[in-house]
Amino acid sequence: MALRLLLDKLSYYLEVKEVRRVERAYIFAEQCHEGQLRQSGDPYITHPLAVAHILADMHMDHESLMAAMLHDVIEDTGVTKGQISRRFGRPVADLVDGVSKLTGIEFQSKAEQQAESFQKMTLAMSRDIRVVLVKLADRLHNMRTLGVLAPAKRRRIARETLDIYAPIAQRLGINDIRLELENLGFAAMYPLRHRRLREAMKAAKKNRKEVVGEIHQSMEIRLEQEQVEATVKSREKHLWSIYRKMREKKRSFRDIMDVFAFRLIVTSVDDCYRTLGMMHNMFKPVPGEFKDYIAIPKANGYQSLHTVLVGMHGVLIEVQIRTVEMEAMASYGIAAHWEYKAGRQTADVNQRRAARWIQGLLEMQQQAGDSLEFLEHVKADLFPDEVYIFTPNGKIIELPSGATPIDFAYSVHTGVGNSCIACRVDGQLTPLSEQLESGQRVEIISAEEAQPNPNWLNFVVTAKARSAIRHYLKNQQHDESVDLGKRLLDQALNRLGTRYKELKKSQIKRLLKDTGASTFEYILQQIGLGNRVPFAVANVLVPKSKRKPVEENKKSTLPVMIDASDGLLLQYARCCHPIPGDPILGHISPGKGLVIHLESCRNLVEIRHNPEKCMALSWSSKPRGEFPVELKVEITPERGFIAALASRMTEADATIEHVSVDEKDAFTSIVDVVLTVRDRIHLADILRRARGLKQVRRIYRVKN
Repeated sequence: MALRLLLDKLSYYLEVKEVRRVERAYIFAEQCHEGQLRQSGDPYITHPLAVAHILADMHMDHESLMAAMLHDVIEDTGVTKGQISRRFGRPVADLVDGVSKLTGIEFQSKAEQQAESFQKMTLAMSRDIRVVLVKLADRLHNMRTLGVLAPAKRRRIARETLDIYAPIAQRLGINDIRLELENLGFAAMYPLRHRRLREAMKAAKKNRKEVVGEIHQSMEIRLEQEQVEATVKSREKHLWSIYRKMREKKRSFRDIMDVFAFRLIVTSVDDCYRTLGMMHNMFKPVPGEFKDYIAIPKANGYQSLHTVLVGMHGVLIEVQIRTVEMEAMASYGIAAHWEYKAGRQTADVNQRRAARWIQGLLEMQQQAGDSLEFLEHVKADLFPDEVYIFTPNGKIIELPSGATPIDFAYSVHTGVGNSCIACRVDGQLTPLSEQLESGQRVEIISAEEAQPNPNWLNFVVTAKARSAIRHYLKNQQHDESVDLGKRLLDQALNRLGTRYKELKKSQIKRLLKDTGASTFEYILQQIGLGNRVPFAVANVLVPKSKRKPVEENKKSTLPVMIDASDGLLLQYARCCHPIPGDPILGHISPGKGLVIHLESCRNLVEIRHNPEKCMALSWSSKPRGEFPVELKVEITPERGFIAALASRMTEADATIEHVSVDEKDAFTSIVDVVLTVRDRIHLADILRRARGLKQVRRIYRVKN
C-alpha cells in the first residue's frame, strides 16, 4: 500500500521508465532487508520507503529516490557497491556509497568522532549534493520515529540534529525539513518545555482566531480590487523559533505572540512590489523593518520581501511577499533545483550558491588543524543572520551579522585578508574590529609585508576568516620555531667546538635514529618551541670523542641575536620587563619557546649558569616593536596630577597599559604605571619629561 502511494506520487512528475527503476530498487532493497526489524518492531524496509516518500514530496530525481531505497543495504547487508553499480548504474551506487559513509555520524557522543564524520559529509557534498539531501531525509524519518529509543540516546540525537542537520537544511534553503527537524529536536531535547509551549500556543490560537480572520479578509479584498492574483496564508510560528527568541532576546511568550504573520504568494516579481505598495497603503509600515531579499537574496538563495505593519487595533503584522517559484525555493531550497531544472535561472543560481558554500567548507577542512577545529568553524558558519556589504566595484558580499572588515577582507580573498592593514567604510578610515552594517561600501587597504594579527581572532565572526588566520599563524609559528631552533642549536654546538653549518648527514641520521623523530626539521621545531633542550640534542650530534675542550671554545660562544619581529615564539618576562638595550638572558620554557629576562633578574638565579636551561642573548641592531616596562612614581598628591602625568608620557609617544595609585602616607602617593616603549633611549626621554613635573619626587624603573 505504502509503495503504491509512493509510485502514484512519482507518476505526477517522473517518466514511466524512471518510476519503474525506483520500483526495481524497492524490490531489491526489500529482498536484502528481509527478516530485519527496526527497534519499533516494524519491518526494516518501512524506513527506506519513508525516506523515499520525503524525497518524493521534494520532487527529487529518480536516482535520489533509488539511493533512498538502497541507502542501508551496503551497511546492513552483504551487498557491495560494485553489485549496486552493475544493477542500477554508477551514479546510484556513488550516492548509496556516499550516504553509507555518513552513517558514521551516529555515535555515542564522542565529539571527535562526530567531527570526523562531518568531514566525511563535506567531502560527500562536494562530489554530489544529493548525498546530503538523502541523508537529511533519512535523519528526518529517524527523528519522526525517535520515541522508541532510550531518553539519553534521544537527547543525543536531538542535540546533533539541532546543532548540525537543521542548520545544514537551512543553509541549503530546505525550510520545510529544517522546521520539522527543529521542532522534533526540541520535543526530544526539552520535552517539558515543548509541551508547555504547545499548550500555550493552543490557548493563544483561540484568542487570535478573530483578529487573524479579519486581517486575512481585508488583505484578500484589497488584492481582488487591484486585480492581483494572490494566495494569502496566515503563518504559524514554530515552537523552536519561539523558544529561541524567548531565551536569546529575553522576551515573554506574550510579546512574541502579539505579532501576526502572513505570507502573500503572487505570480510575478512585479506583483511582489505592487503588493508591497498596497500593504503599505493599507497599514502603516514600521520604520527600519523592511527587507528586500528579492534584489539581494540570502546566502542560501532565499528570496522574498519582508515588512512589518501596524494593523487594526494596533497589532503588529509581519508580511512576507514572494512568487510561487520563490515559495518552492523557500520550502525545498537546493532540492527545488531538480524540480525547476528545465532551465529556470533561480534554481541554477541557488545551485551555484550551495556549490560556493561547499567549496568554502573544503577550504576550511584543508586549513583546520583537526576535525574538532573544523566542526567549530562550520558551526559558526551555519548560523548566519546576513548583512550585505558592497565592494568598491559595487559587488555585493554576504556576511553574517556582526561581521567586521577583517571578515569582509577574507570573504573577498584569503590573500586580501592576510595582507590587510586598514580599511575605509563609506570613504572613512574605520577600525578593523568595527561591526559592519548592510549597505556599507568597504575598501580594504593592504600591504605586501603585512600579516594577520593574532588579536583578530577575538572579533572575527566568519568561519573562513577564523580558519585562515589560524592556518597562517600555525605556519608562521612553524617557520619561526624552526629558525629559532637552528639558532639555539648553533649556540649549543658552539660550546662543543662545532657549528650548525658543519653538521654532516651521518650525524643527523644518527640523531633521528636515537630520538625516533621523523625529520630533522621536526627536532628543530621542538627546540624552538622549548620542548627539546638544544644542549641535549647537541650532545647526541657530537659524541665526546669529537668535542673540543670547553675552555678552548668558550670565547667562540656567541649570544643568540633576537628581534621583536621574531613574533610568536618570543615571550618577554613580566617579572622584569626587558627592553631593547638591556643585557638579557634566555630561558627555554616547554611550550612557550624562549622567554627573555633581564640578565640581573632574580628568577634566573638558580639556572643562570645551566647551559641546558639558560643562554646568552643579544638584541639585533634595530629591534622593532613596543615593549612593556613598569615604572614607579613617588608624588605629592594634587588634583589632576594623574592626567598631567599621563599627558607627559603620551606626548613622548608612549602607550599606557595600566595605572594604579597607593597612598604611602598623608603626604606621598605611589603611582604604578605599565607603559610600552621602543627601547632604553625612548624610556630615558619619558623619564626626563615626567621628572619635569613639580609634583614628582622620584621616578624609577621596576626591575623585579
